[in-house]
Amino acid sequence: MVNLITGPRGSGKTQQMIDLANEKVKTSSGNVVFIKRSHKDTYSVDFNIRVIRMADYLEEFVGFLYGMAAGNHDIQAVFIDSILKQANITLESLPSFIQKLIKISSENNIDFYLSVSADKNEIPDIDSLECTVL
Repeated sequence: MVNLITGPRGSGKTQQMIDLANEKVKTSSGNVVFIKRSHKDTYSVDFNIRVIRMADYLEEFVGFLYGMAAGNHDIQAVFIDSILKQANITLESLPSFIQKLIKISSENNIDFYLSVSADKNEIPDIDSLECTVL
């Protein structure tokens, strides 16, 4: 399952992602991963959550996610903060990226949570995507 947290910049999406991740790790029997652009503001992420700085893996973002899933079958949730600042993903390319995440999710039973700095109505084809807007 792919879940989107949308809203304008400064609307609290990152804090909502951190809160969701912290709750998920309490009930998860597997691993929880939090992907951020930098290590800034990760002090409030639970110690049991694996925090990854995406700047280290920007070139092959989808390949990185596949590798992460292949290398660790215990991952149950991946939180990706500020997706539009990662790997040159734009509002126009977001639906295509979400389709790839849906495939990874279904193949590996991983829930993805993305924060998107845009209103739901600004995302092209959002209603036809198989994802949940939180």
